[in-house]
Amino acid sequence: MTEILMPKATAVWLVDNTSLSFDQIADFCGLHPLEVRGIADGDVARDIRGADPLVNGQLSREELDRAQADETYRLSAVVSRHAELMKAHKPAPKYTPVSRRQDRPDAIAWFVRNHPEVTDAQISKLLGTTKSTIDSVRNRTHWNSTNIKPVDPVTLGLVGQLALDELVRKAADKKTRDDAKKGGATIQPVEAEPAEPEFVPEARERRGAEPTAASVFGTKD
Repeated sequence: MTEILMPKATAVWLVDNTSLSFDQIADFCGLHPLEVRGIADGDVARDIRGADPLVNGQLSREELDRAQADETYRLSAVVSRHAELMKAHKPAPKYTPVSRRQDRPDAIAWFVRNHPEVTDAQISKLLGTTKSTIDSVRNRTHWNSTNIKPVDPVTLGLVGQLALDELVRKAADKKTRDDAKKGGATIQPVEAEPAEPEFVPEARERRGAEPTAASVFGTKD
C-alpha cells in the first residue's frame, strides 16, 4: 500500500462513486474495513467532502476499472515523482576511510586541548567517533596514548575548514549563553578616591579684627 493524501476524503469518494469492495477501499486508503463500512453507513466522516483520486493524480482510470472488475485485485496508487523529491532524506552516516581512522585520536586530542567548549557529542558527530574513544584520549587511557599528538582535523583531512569553524563558533556561542544564565563574573566598579578638602580660609571673626596702625604704634596724645 502506498500512502495517499486525504485518505478519508478519498475513501468517501470511492464509496460514493465506485463499486469497489470495502476491503479494496480500505487497503488503498490505509483504513480499516469497518471504518470504510462506517463511511458507507454515514456513521463516519459524514462532514468530509470526497476527494477524487483520479483528478488529483493518485489513481489511474485503468487501475480503477481493473479493480472494479476483480474484487480480489488491490489498487496501486500513482507515485508522483515530486513526492520523492519532497521527502526528507537523512544524511548518510559519516564514513572515514580506514587509512585515516588512526588520525582520529590526534584530532580528538586537538579538540580537548584547544577547544574544551566543544562537547563530546559534537566531536563524535564531526569526526564519526564514539564517546568512549574521546574519553580514552582525554584520560590518556587509549591504547596508543604514547603516540597521540594534537593535530588540527583539517590538516588531517578529516573535516573541512568551514565545517570546523562553524562547529567552534556554535560551541563558543552556547558557552557564552550558558555562562550568562549562570550569572558569570561581573566587573566591579572602581570606587573613586575621596577628593581632598578645599582650602577655606578661617572666618574673619575667628581670627579677630585686622591689626591697624593705631593698635600697633599707639595714638598721639
